[in-house]
This record gives sequence, structure tokens and C-alpha cells, in this order.
Amino acid sequence: MIASFDGTSLAVHRMGKGRPVLMLHGLFSNAEINWIKFGHAQKLVDAGFEVIMPDLRAHGASDAPHDAAAYPADVLALDAAAVVEALGLADYDLVGFSLGSRTSVRAVILGQTPRKLVLSGMGLEGLAGWNRRSAFFIDAIDRFDEVKRGDPAFMAVSFMKTMKVDRVAARLLLESIADTDQTELAAITMPTMVLCGDKDNDNGSATRLAEALPNAHYAEIPGTHMSSVTEGALGDSLVQFLKD
Repeated sequence: MIASFDGTSLAVHRMGKGRPVLMLHGLFSNAEINWIKFGHAQKLVDAGFEVIMPDLRAHGASDAPHDAAAYPADVLALDAAAVVEALGLADYDLVGFSLGSRTSVRAVILGQTPRKLVLSGMGLEGLAGWNRRSAFFIDAIDRFDEVKRGDPAFMAVSFMKTMKVDRVAARLLLESIADTDQTELAAITMPTMVLCGDKDNDNGSATRLAEALPNAHYAEIPGTHMSSVTEGALGDSLVQFLKD
């Protein structure tokens, strides 16, 4: 466990030895589901990397406070910075999926300087139009016990049930996250891969995101937003990009 900037405990999972790769998972998920279960972390370890995978605040084995004061603006980016500082990461790569990608963007805008950056499961509208996306999940939490099959929120609620999400903490976290103005993306100058499933439009256009970044390219793998993280192609793409 690592104490973040405000004392909140963050669970940090580590595998392998070598060049550090900090990996940030998606909303309602955790390091085990996004990075370990389907072999992505092991592929990076086998390629000579050390993989560092925190559970985000209000997720996994990390603390999930119920006090609104524990969720200031950019709290997840501040947590990521706290992990970097606590582990003394001076030269590392940064990988995110979905909310983890959004967090990675915010972390760089606030001053983090990874050698390379991977934004997976993320499109331009997932950054510039996050408030709309956040509202969808807050509504799913508020209607949690009413949502039935066929409801647009059904998959989100089902995943929250599977992951045993602390809905009070998750709602507070969602309320703390604001849009990222497209002009802020000029700060992301390191080589960046925007990696997305060929049927994943949940966070808008990944190709438009790649075009909006100063030094980025788009790469495609099979899958929807939910299924792309189960594809071996995700881990393969990470290794190929980060090994170059």
C-alpha cells in the first residue's frame, strides 16, 4: 500500500523487473481485471519491464472514502503523481485504459513526464465531453436497483455488481471529474499510442484523439469497449510500442 497526497491508501500491484510501466485501469475495474487476468501484464514482464498497477481510489483494494473532501478536482491524477513520487519513478512509461487513459492525460497535463504514453479505450469526446459520460454512470448508480435488461445502463450496473463497487465512493469520484479542454492536449508531447477496439466507440473517436495530440498515432485491436481488454492483441500492442 502507498499513502497518497491526502493519506488515502492505494493498493499497488507490481510484477517483473526492468523499465517501469505505470498502468491505470478503467472505471469500476481494478488492476487484476484490466491488466493481470488476461495476460497483458505478464507479456510486458516477459519483454523486460516492471509493471506497476495501482487500484484507483474507490476501486479494488484501495481506500474508498465516503467523504466528499477526499475527491478534489483531478484526484486520480494526484494519486498517480503520488505513486510516481513514492516509488521514485524518474524514467517510466504510462499506460491507461478508459478512465485510466483520462487520468493519464490529466497527470501529464499537471506535469508528469513519462517517456511514452498509451491511451487505450479512449476517444476525443471521452476527454472533452466527459461530463456527459460521467452523467450516464451517475444515473446508473442512482437507478441501480431499478435497472433491468434492455436498459442502456444494464451493462454498467451488471459490471458494478460483479466488481462489488462501492457506489457511494464511486459516485463521489465521478462528481469530481471534469472535462478536459482540447487546447490542453498540446502539453502531451511524448510519443503516444491511441489504442482502441475496432467496435469501441464508448468514449468517442480514438482517431480524432490521435489527430488532436502533437505526437500520436492510432492503433486498432479487435473488440468493443468491454471485450478489447480481454484480447491478447492489447498486450501485444503494448509490448511492441513500448519496446521500440
